[in-house]
Amino acid sequence: MVVGNSDGIGLAFTRRLLADGWRVTGLSRRDNAIIVPTYAHHTIDVTAPDYPDVLGKAIDELGGVDLCVYAAGIGEPFDPVDLDAQTRTFEVNLMGAVRTTAVVVPRMLATGDGHLIGISSLADRLVSGEAPGYAGSKAGVSSYLTGLSAALRRHGVHVTTVRFGFVDTKMAKGSFRPLMIPVDDAVEILVRCVRKRPVRVSRPRRLALLTATLAPLIRPR
Repeated sequence: MVVGNSDGIGLAFTRRLLADGWRVTGLSRRDNAIIVPTYAHHTIDVTAPDYPDVLGKAIDELGGVDLCVYAAGIGEPFDPVDLDAQTRTFEVNLMGAVRTTAVVVPRMLATGDGHLIGISSLADRLVSGEAPGYAGSKAGVSSYLTGLSAALRRHGVHVTTVRFGFVDTKMAKGSFRPLMIPVDDAVEILVRCVRKRPVRVSRPRRLALLTATLAPLIRPR
């Protein structure tokens, strides 16, 4: 299952999985252009009330789930007259991931195997006045998935948190995007995660080191 694959990393990774011989089901709020026999798509927003039911039925149609990748994500600059945009960021980035795990993980536990990958961000270590909803929601995602990894590994279910910096997609907003990596490189990182099932991956390494160094020094003014 790939959740959030109408464009960006999710779409590129879906194409790679199909090329590698996987049967894939995608869920996203918009359709994509993939039309092959080994792919099925459900158009649904992760914040919709019926999303868990649609996801569960999609898994049943697929015949189970070995791998689930949560790639849905949004982020809007802070606007003091539109705090609803920050609320929706939490609903998609954090609660969408939490709702997904609530459907997927029990099915993996029932078979004693499975791998859940959640795409987070290096912004999870930062306090951001420009996009507080994005940084805060990614902090929640990283913390939750890392905790799930510790709780589920002994049951045969692996959880990986992938913390990307800037990736060359429409999410990479702003004029300053240091050490931005191409989408193809992000896909290769995810492919290695599927093979090795690590707990956490942070890329690019130099930016991860920089954010870890700067995080304790950044204080709200």
